[in-house]
Amino acid sequence: MTTDTPAVRVVPVRHYGRWLTALIVFGLTALFLRALLSSPNLEPGTIAHYLFKDYVLDGVVTTLWLTLLAMLLGTAGGILLAVMRLSENPVLRGVSWTFIWIFRGTPLLVQIIFFGFLGALFPRITLTVPLTGTVLFDRPTSVVVTGTVAAVLALSLNEMAYAAEVIRGGILAVDGGQTEAAAALGMSPTLTLRRVVLPQAMRVIIPPMGNETITMLKSTALVSIIAGRDLMTAVQTVYQNNYKVIPLLVVAAIWYLALVSLLSAGQWLIERRFGRGFARGGVR
Repeated sequence: MTTDTPAVRVVPVRHYGRWLTALIVFGLTALFLRALLSSPNLEPGTIAHYLFKDYVLDGVVTTLWLTLLAMLLGTAGGILLAVMRLSENPVLRGVSWTFIWIFRGTPLLVQIIFFGFLGALFPRITLTVPLTGTVLFDRPTSVVVTGTVAAVLALSLNEMAYAAEVIRGGILAVDGGQTEAAAALGMSPTLTLRRVVLPQAMRVIIPPMGNETITMLKSTALVSIIAGRDLMTAVQTVYQNNYKVIPLLVVAAIWYLALVSLLSAGQWLIERRFGRGFARGGVR
């Protein structure tokens, strides 16, 4: 026996609200771009003139290596602080907590200025052999702690405090049974941390650390206050002489956007590498 089944007509869902929202966003964006490009103070010719100047490119290079060095030192110190914070030794826990409290509790700008003017607190840096009076090193602080050194110190120490909490959260996310299983196999605590815990914690650590890296890239602009020779220092030096503030700020914004895009692509690749087998539908 056969039955004639009527054909089912599939009607796609109409997303009128979605189209209306897109139309409004497109219209507002077009109006903003029109107002922006029609401004006489934007000066596209000036932007193009300064975009690839040597001193601007030097500032870009300084900003990039300052970010990478601060993140490298900050991550290494953050791992140490996180392990100390999770230690059963109350002294280590207290030292770690105090460090994190100080550097998270004070603004980064204050820390940069503090290290920039460290010579006012300690005029000279002197190293002597105890009980002998033999001087191994003696230099004025302003000679040793230059603007760049002060920037590296402030940025990396500040990052250590934030990275420590991110890494501590990643370590706590790893099931405790993994550590017990490693101990049952005879692995030392250090080897367990390096070969078992940290690799598994990376999946949790990488997204916030990628965010920290991008934040660090933009935070390097603060070192311009102590002449840190970064990108903002370069553009500020120029617009303080020719008063073309808006075009030079656009030059800085273009370079920051380019560097952030580069770092975001790197974060996506690393997330995909460590998220294999965990991310639903893959890392997007």
